[in-house]
Amino acid sequence: MAFREYKIGARMFGIALGSSMVITLYMPSLDISSVGSTEMGLRKGLQYGRVSGFSLEDPFLQGWGKPVTVILRKDPNTGAEIEPIYSYVYEAGVPFTSAVRHPRIMGEGVKDLSLDKGMIGQASESDGAVFIVSKGDYNGKKFSYIENATVTKGWTTDGVMNAAASTKDIKRIGAGKIIFVREGCWWCHTLLPEQTQDWQAFGSPPRLGDFNSESPTALGSDRKAPDLLHVGSRNSSREWMTMHFFNPRLVQPHSIMPRFNYLWGDVDVDGNKIDLDNWQTEYAAYTSGERVYPPDVPIPAPDSEAYWLIDFVLNLK
Repeated sequence: MAFREYKIGARMFGIALGSSMVITLYMPSLDISSVGSTEMGLRKGLQYGRVSGFSLEDPFLQGWGKPVTVILRKDPNTGAEIEPIYSYVYEAGVPFTSAVRHPRIMGEGVKDLSLDKGMIGQASESDGAVFIVSKGDYNGKKFSYIENATVTKGWTTDGVMNAAASTKDIKRIGAGKIIFVREGCWWCHTLLPEQTQDWQAFGSPPRLGDFNSESPTALGSDRKAPDLLHVGSRNSSREWMTMHFFNPRLVQPHSIMPRFNYLWGDVDVDGNKIDLDNWQTEYAAYTSGERVYPPDVPIPAPDSEAYWLIDFVLNLK
């Protein structure tokens, strides 16, 4: 009898869990897929990649297999000056964002323009591709759509990377979101201002079409800290963000946010070894009044997880 009751209880638990997943995951996806992607939704999907969580290309959430965002100021082919444009570089083998893999989720107009004018159907994951976001007309209405610049403009992944004016124009936003998810930042920070007085403090709430092809959305759990959806517009200082992530008490003395100095790795941007124990000793001397100024915060190297995380946060505008 006990075993029979166990089976019944296990089945009931399975039904309850499955039903909750349908309600929280599947049903919202129907609403999202029923609307057209906004420009914000297209850009988010292109810079984050296929999925920002556990995946075959990144099973340990290290930021692997993600696209690179490059701000182009010169044409990669001719070297001529152009208006700055955001390009999204998918090197060979990097999985495409869901919008390119499954164009139907972008909605009518966006899907049609992306396929007909943007030539995204000719993109190859095995060869790599460069995407940009363009604007066009469909049935008398204007839409933003994805353009496969590798086909339409002849831009190669290597050409675009080499055309970047400096490392500051190369941003690993997709890898940064992986770190944001892995470190649990979403547990305290929302990415979803509510339609109340939040507007005044954190900016306007997002639209449904802003989430097409973004997985997971990382909207937040229980807000214990400021909303971050537009934080890059409120504070665009990389120096401030660097100090804040290394030790939040440097910029906000009563902050409850944990330190993320371990994301710096072993060396700073100049290749100098980072001694966290010595830094903490000097910081303790500062807080006790033995030092007038706090110790300098090391600048993270461009290939460090800290640098990627700051790229992601500063891009939230």
